[in-house]
Amino acid sequence: MFERFTKDARAVVKGAVEHCERVGAQTVAAEHLLLALLDHGAGRGSFALAALGLVERRDSVVRALDEARRRAGLSQADADALAGLGIDVSEIVSRVEEAHGVGAMSGGRAGRRGDGEKGWWGGHRPFGRDAKDVLVKSLRIAVARRERTIGDEHILLALTTGPGVPAEVLADHGVTHESVTRVIGGGGEAKAG
Repeated sequence: MFERFTKDARAVVKGAVEHCERVGAQTVAAEHLLLALLDHGAGRGSFALAALGLVERRDSVVRALDEARRRAGLSQADADALAGLGIDVSEIVSRVEEAHGVGAMSGGRAGRRGDGEKGWWGGHRPFGRDAKDVLVKSLRIAVARRERTIGDEHILLALTTGPGVPAEVLADHGVTHESVTRVIGGGGEAKAG
């Protein structure tokens, strides 16, 4: 599959690995793909994010992703559903962090293993299920659009189709599958609201 990735898509995947390593996560997650797209600055997907105003709101995206990580990766929709059952996720996070330190529920940190190694085979960090799903979905989107290569725009479109935290964060910032499709298709002046 990776032989079909464009230079920009490969740069996003490489950037996701770098984000993962920088924060000490054990696996590359979908959120790392989103952050790499925001940082890439080239390619159709990065252009779409800029046209939709997300690049200038990067700090807000990072805060939203950090909050979800503090909730052990639960989306706000998950937290709201649990609240409907009488479970206050914020209270649970507060109690766990009080006992074990800030970010204790975020998991996937190198410090948990204690050895700081990269992947179990000594190479790059492995990709988590959510990141693999995004990459497979990007292939399916490219095939459905009858395009021969997988670009960073396909990764972005795959991120918007959820489920999960990256799709929720994008939607909360006005970046949806429809808005990205519109910008990539030629209506580049669309602005997220």
